[in-house]
Amino acid sequence: EVQLVESGGGLVQPGRSLRLSCAASGFTFSGYAMSWVRQAPGKGLEWVSGIHSYFGSITYADSVKGRFTISRDNAKNTLYLQMNSLKPEDTAVYYCAKSLGAGGYGMDYWGKGTLVTVSS
Repeated sequence: EVQLVESGGGLVQPGRSLRLSCAASGFTFSGYAMSWVRQAPGKGLEWVSGIHSYFGSITYADSVKGRFTISRDNAKNTLYLQMNSLKPEDTAVYYCAKSLGAGGYGMDYWGKGTLVTVSS
């Protein structure tokens, strides 16, 4: 049973930071690429960032590059997203997603999401 549980969301003011976590279970976490995807209110899904399983290759969407940092701790089966210099347009539900394999970002499982609201 694959399970992905996001945490760390909340209400923050513009310019502040927040770190999201995703606790994974039910599969060999170290063998799969992982991603963060978000959905703003009334908008479609936007892929945010992804990280490969072994070499650690990382990719970011242009909208978050330079502000967000994705990382993983395979020993703890946990994926992270450090979000700095948050903007109101970052407001969204953030989802943790498992990829089909060690590389590439086709997704087969998703968490329930955690809400991040950036507002003054």
